[in-house]
Amino acid sequence: MADTKPIEYESSRRMLLSRATPPLLIPSFSSRELLTKPRNELTEYEIAQLEEHEFSAGPLSILQTAVRSHVQVLISIRNNRKLLARVKAFDRHCNMVLENVKEMWTETPRLADGKKGRPVNKDRFISKMYVWPSVPPRATSSFPC
Repeated sequence: MADTKPIEYESSRRMLLSRATPPLLIPSFSSRELLTKPRNELTEYEIAQLEEHEFSAGPLSILQTAVRSHVQVLISIRNNRKLLARVKAFDRHCNMVLENVKEMWTETPRLADGKKGRPVNKDRFISKMYVWPSVPPRATSSFPC
């Protein structure tokens, strides 16, 4: 136990382990075991393994691939607008930092007589953008809908 300096291991969350703990003693869990356990019963190591699995195999793997390979992604947002951008960073809540964003949408202007005119495609360029998911507030029993 002469050298107990912590070692940093890379994963979706940084974790510190002691050099006194040999890597063979760290238990290996399958992702099914981790998915069935409640999150509050998981250790920090198990949570890191679960998040690493979610980022590599789940729906977030598409964003992870986009970050690593610097490819553009097409994101549909509200009001039938679309964003074509490069993902710089994201988290498990789908908060994203985007670069070289091209926002595209279609407008249908009204004619002088009030009828709808021909649809016009519009777009604009934004160099950097932060996007977060908008989730409607939860309905609770104390507030009637």
